[in-house]
Amino acid sequence: MDNPLSNAGRRDRSVTVRRILKVNHAGEFGAIRIYGAQIWMARRLFPDIVPALREMRDDEIKHCRLFRDAMPSRKARPCRVMAFWSLGGYLLGFLTALGGRNMVWICTEAVESTVHRHLEDQLAFLEAGDPELHGLIASIQEEELAHLREAEKNQTARGVSYTLLLPVVAALTDLMIWLSTWGDSSWMRAEMARSKQS
Repeated sequence: MDNPLSNAGRRDRSVTVRRILKVNHAGEFGAIRIYGAQIWMARRLFPDIVPALREMRDDEIKHCRLFRDAMPSRKARPCRVMAFWSLGGYLLGFLTALGGRNMVWICTEAVESTVHRHLEDQLAFLEAGDPELHGLIASIQEEELAHLREAEKNQTARGVSYTLLLPVVAALTDLMIWLSTWGDSSWMRAEMARSKQS
């Protein structure tokens, strides 16, 4: 396990960078599984949204590869809980697609809005320390925001299912990110808040 503290008792930023790569790579893999399950169901239930889902899945496949390619030079390895991201992503995609096309878009909004918040924290953390990774994440964030806007645009109603599903999916996404970074996602957010106050 990575030791987040240096010999001087300060947090080792390179460990956090490795954890950022691990969780981003795992999250993209989870997103591929969500879209894969949704596409499988949508082909049978509402084929008109399949092209949009395929396009978003293609983006996630590309993002997953880019994060994997960035790992070796930073001594990062894939997340140990990839099986949870895989199974969780598939189940989430399958169950939301069973709930109908609106549930698919609510799921996308919940996941992408949570991911966007975490990417913002990562970008602030990486700005001075790793400009190359900062640039990579910034370019990926643009495509993730496009997914979020697509999901918001395609929702036909924001009723009870929206009120119930959105916070649950967002909380599950947050939990997986927190677990996969050994809590560093919370630390980065706290560090960013402190730097803005000073």
